[in-house]
Parts: sequence; structure tokens; C-alpha cells
Amino acid sequence: MTQRGHAAAPEDGQRVGVETELAGEVKRLLAEGQREQAAERFGGIIDRQQRRASRIAYHYLRDPAEVDEVVQDAFLRAFVHLPSFREDLFFELWFTRILVNACLDRLKARARRARWLVPSDAREGLLAEGPPSGEPSPEAMLLTKERRRRLEAAIERLPARQRTAVILSHLEGRSAREVSVIMGLNESTVRVHLFRAVRKLRGLLDRDTWTAPERIASGRTSRRGA
Repeated sequence: MTQRGHAAAPEDGQRVGVETELAGEVKRLLAEGQREQAAERFGGIIDRQQRRASRIAYHYLRDPAEVDEVVQDAFLRAFVHLPSFREDLFFELWFTRILVNACLDRLKARARRARWLVPSDAREGLLAEGPPSGEPSPEAMLLTKERRRRLEAAIERLPARQRTAVILSHLEGRSAREVSVIMGLNESTVRVHLFRAVRKLRGLLDRDTWTAPERIASGRTSRRGA
């Protein structure tokens, strides 16, 4: 896994560099009043960022319709505020900060409406998982799905900053420095949030939460064998 991550680094760096250059070009077109051309060039950035943005938004919202809405809103915000974009920063980090804030705004609005949205199974594929090794048994699939569901539920219970730090660092693979840029915090503060988040997750995901599905799976196996 480490070797695969190192192999992908040059491509990621090149992609980020291209997007930053595109953002600078769009910024100059906007300054020249060429809004139509700027919007067309910005479409190239959207094409590159769409999938990653949807994945991040889904970590927060768990609802495909809301994910699509908040991602579109984040791209619109980015385009409107592009004149303030600093070209010495990577566009991807700058945009991710806008996206995360849009997700948090949507969660606050959801809480104000006091309604509960049930997560949809339709977008479970957005959650990053490694390639399967062999054909898992039904019991193993049950446990994997149950553990993922419990982890998602536990992450949702974290305070906003801890949740963002975990999503960006552990689920998106961002470094502490990149997370600090996105969140507007220094690295030491990010590490504190990560430490507290992991400690709280361990408390939420205690041994009892894992033994219940295992007993169910073993019970089903016993009944089939009877």
C-alpha cells in the first residue's frame, strides 16, 4: 500500500499543479471581464474535482441528493470567490476548505429543521475501500458492512472540527499540514483534534459494539448446521 501511494504521488502533484494553473487563468479572465470564457475554463476544474468533492461531501451528508446540491454550491462559491484565490496555494486545498464549510452549513441547516435523513445505500461505493482479497463469506460481508456503519455513525457524533480532521486525514489521506491549510488552523491544533477524535472514537467503538454482530453471525451459522 505504501509503494502504491508513492507511485501515485507524481500524478497527484501534477494534477494539483494543473488545477492551480487553471484557477489562475480563470482568475485573470474574470479580472479582464471575460466571464463566459472564465466559466468555460472553470468547467475543466470541475471535471477534475467532481468525484473527489462528492466523496468528501458524502462523508458528511450521507444523502446523494444533498451531496449533489452541496457540491454544486461549493463549485459556485469557488467561482464567485476566485478573485480572492491566492495562487501560491494549491487550488485543491483552497476548494476543499470551501466544500467542507458548505457541508457544515448544510448540517447546521438540517439540525435547525430538526429532521432525520436516513443514509442511502446507493452511494456506499463512494467510501474508500481496498480491493477485495478473495471471495468473502456472507458472515464476513455482514461484519464488514456493520463495522463500516458503526464507524460512520461514530464519526458523525464527533464535534465538527474533530470530524473534519478525521475525514480529511484518515479517510482522504491528507497530511497534517494540508489539513491545517484547509481548516485554517496550525498543525499542532490539527494534531490535537485528531488525537481527541481517535480517543473518542475508541470509546464509542468499544468491544461490545463488535461482539453483537459476531454473535448474530455465529448464531445463523449454527442454525443452518442444525
